[in-house]
Amino acid sequence: MNAPNKSGWKPQMQVSEDGLHNGPPTTTGNRGLMLEEPLLFEIGHAETTGVDLPEIDPAASNRFAGLERSDPIGLVGLTEPETVRHYTRLSRQNYGIDLGFFPLGSCTMKHNPRLNEKVARLPGFADIHPLAPQSSVQGALEVIYELGQWLCTLTGMPSVAMSPKAGAHGELCGILAIRAAHTARGDARQVVLVPESAHGTNPATAAFAGYRVEDIPATAEGRVDVDKIKARLALGGPDKCDVAAVMITNPNTCGLFEKDFRTIADAVHAAGAYVYCDGANFNAIVGRVRPGDLGVDAMHINLHKTFSTPHGGGGPGSGPVVFSEALAPFAPLPFVRKYEDGTFDLVEEEQREATRGQAFGRMTAFHGQMGMFTRALTYMLSHGADGLKQVAEDAVLNANYILRSLEDVLHAPFADSGPCMHEALFGDKDFGGDLTTLDLAKGLIDEGYHPMTVYFPLVIHGAMLVEPTETESKASIDQFITAFRSVAERALAGDQSLKQAPYYAPRRRLDETAAARKPKLVWSEPL
Repeated sequence: MNAPNKSGWKPQMQVSEDGLHNGPPTTTGNRGLMLEEPLLFEIGHAETTGVDLPEIDPAASNRFAGLERSDPIGLVGLTEPETVRHYTRLSRQNYGIDLGFFPLGSCTMKHNPRLNEKVARLPGFADIHPLAPQSSVQGALEVIYELGQWLCTLTGMPSVAMSPKAGAHGELCGILAIRAAHTARGDARQVVLVPESAHGTNPATAAFAGYRVEDIPATAEGRVDVDKIKARLALGGPDKCDVAAVMITNPNTCGLFEKDFRTIADAVHAAGAYVYCDGANFNAIVGRVRPGDLGVDAMHINLHKTFSTPHGGGGPGSGPVVFSEALAPFAPLPFVRKYEDGTFDLVEEEQREATRGQAFGRMTAFHGQMGMFTRALTYMLSHGADGLKQVAEDAVLNANYILRSLEDVLHAPFADSGPCMHEALFGDKDFGGDLTTLDLAKGLIDEGYHPMTVYFPLVIHGAMLVEPTETESKASIDQFITAFRSVAERALAGDQSLKQAPYYAPRRRLDETAAARKPKLVWSEPL
C-alpha cells in the first residue's frame, strides 16, 4: 500500500452510533463506487437465456442413449455483459496481494512475479498433455528434473519426489516412505511424535497413515523440549522403541529456529526412527541452512511459499519431497531420469525393479502441476543462489523489524528467545474489557488490511502470527505497523467500538460459527 499522505489528509468516513456511514441512504444500496452486488439468481431468470440457440427438432436423434435430462437445470440465463460485470464487481470486493500487504503468518503471501506467469503460459508448458509421447515433451521433463536438482542442492538432500500436489500431500508422501522403510526391515512401529505447536496437517497426516500421534511439549522459550523427546524415545528400552518418526517444523510456528535440531535428529536416529521436517517455513532459511545437514530424512517444500508460485486456487499446487540416503530407495514413482546424451524419461511402474525397487508406489497419476514447476524454476533462475539467500535474509529482517516495533505495545511471548525468523508472534494479553484477538483483527480490516493469522499456534492465548515476507518495502511495513499499533492501543484501552468492526468493509461482521456450521449453499426465491 502507499505511504500515508504527507499533507495529513484522510478521507472523511465517519461512522455514526448506529454503525452506519454518515450521509443519506441511497436508492440502490450502493455507496459511491462500492456497489451492492446481488446474487446471480437476482440478476437473471431460469426461464431466460443470454444466448441465441436454434430450436431442437423433437424428432432429431441424439446420443444420450436414454440418459436425457428430464428436468430443467434451473440455472439463470445471463447476457455476457451481465456475467462479466457481476464477477468483476465481486472481484473488487476481494483482497489480494496485488492490492496490499498480506500479513498472514505461516502462509507467506508474497508477490508472484509476472515473469513467472509469462513463462508458465508458454504453449510448450501450458498446452501439453500427460499422455503425450515423452519424446515430444523433453522440455517439460527437463524443467521437472532441473527444479528437482535445485531443491536437492538447496536442501543438501540426495533425492526428490516431484509428484506430490501440495504440502499436506508431501507430508503423506514422506510418512509413507518412512513406513515403507520400517516395513522393509520388519519393524512395525506405531507412534509418530508431533510438537504441540505444529501445523494441523502434521498430526492429521500421521493419523491418516495409520500411526498413533503423541504430542511433544514446548519449552518456555517456544522450542521443542529435547529432554521430553529423548525420554519418549527411551521408553520401553533400547530394543523396543515404538516411535516411527518425529515430525518437526523448522523454523517452527512460533517463528523460532530449532537450535537443537541436530541433537534431536541424532537421538531419533539412534532409536531407529526417522526425522520428518515440515518445510513450510523453508523461506526463512533457504540459501542459509541445508536441512540435510541437520539430519533430516524427509521434508516437503511448499513451492507456493518459498518459490513464489500462486497460493491456492487455479489448479494443483506442488509440494515436492526431498529424501535422505536412508529413505531415497522408498521414494514414490514416477521420477525423471536424465541420460548421458541429455535426454529424459519418466521411470514408471514397469521399470521399478531395476531402479527403485522398494518404492512404496505412486502419490498421483501424473506430474500435473507444470505451471507450478515452471514458475518456481523461473523464480530460482531469476534470483540465483545469492538472490535466494537474500530472500531469507530480507524475510527475517522484516519480521524482526515488526516484532521490535510492536513488542512495547503487544504481548510478544518469545521476544526474549532470540531473533524471530520469518514471522513475529503476539498474544492478546492485557486487552481491555472483553475485547479479543478477533476484535483487533476486524479493526485491521477497517484500516485496509487483511488480518494476520489469528489463534494459531495454539500454544499462545489469542495468538496473532504476522509474516511480512521479503517482498514488502520498508514503507509498506511502516504503514502496517502504524495501523496495527493504533488498533492494538484501542484494544488495550478497551475501545468497545471494536466489537462492531469492521465498519467499512462490503459486509459487516458475520456470525462465523453459523457461517461455518450452517452455511446457506442453496438459493431459494423469497416468498
